[in-house]
Amino acid sequence: MSCILHIDTSTDACSVAVSQDGAVIFHEEELEGPAHAQVIGGMVDEAISFTDSHAIPFDAVAVSSGPGSYTGLRIGASIAKGICYGRNLKLIAIPTLELLCVPVLLGHELEDDALLCPMIDARRMEVYTALYTRALKPIVETEAKVIDTDSFKEQLDLHPIYFLGNGAKKCEDVITHPNAHFIGGIRPLAKWMSPLAEKRHANEQFEDVAYFEPYYLKEFIAKKSKDLLHGL
Repeated sequence: MSCILHIDTSTDACSVAVSQDGAVIFHEEELEGPAHAQVIGGMVDEAISFTDSHAIPFDAVAVSSGPGSYTGLRIGASIAKGICYGRNLKLIAIPTLELLCVPVLLGHELEDDALLCPMIDARRMEVYTALYTRALKPIVETEAKVIDTDSFKEQLDLHPIYFLGNGAKKCEDVITHPNAHFIGGIRPLAKWMSPLAEKRHANEQFEDVAYFEPYYLKEFIAKKSKDLLHGL
C-alpha cells in the first residue's frame, strides 16, 4: 500500500487530503472559492507537516487533471509537480469527472445497471461530461456537450442515469426522462481521490512530471476544429 498526497483545485472548491493504505488520515477543504492561489499552499504545508510529524513518507502525489477551471487546474498541477520534483515522488493524474462519481458510488444505493453522468458547468447550457458504469467504465468519453431535451435519450431509455456535479443542476428542467435522477451537493474533493489514486498507484499508472499538463479542454477545441475542416 502507499501514502499519497491528494490535491484538487478543479472547480470553485479547493481541497487537500492524505491517504495511507487507502484510508484518509488528513483532509482540509475551502468550499467558498475560487481562492486557490491564496489557500492551497497553506493547505499543502499543513498536510506535509502532518505526515512529517508522524514520520510517514509520501509515495506519490495525486492531482485532479480536469476538465475544470483553467486557472485552478494550473495552480494544482504546478504545486503537485513541485512537490514531486522536490521529494522525488511519483505523480498520479485523477480525471475530475471520475472523481465526482466516487462519493455517489460510496454513499448512495444504485441499481445494478445504473449509469453515472458527472457534469461540470460551462457556459449557457453546455457542460463537460462523460457517462460511466458503476465500475467507472466509460460509456461516453469526456466531451463538451450542449444539453437539450434529447440528451442521453438513447441511454436513458435503457438505464437509470444519475446526474451529478455543478453542471447537473441547470439540466434538471431540461432532461425530464423518467430514468433521469439528479443528486445535489456533489463536489470533486481531495478526500474522495484515494480509491482512484490507490488503483493507479498499484498499476504503476504514473505521469511524466516534466510533461504533465491538466486537461485544459484543448482536445475539445482540436476536435471541433477538425470536424469543421472535414465539413468544408
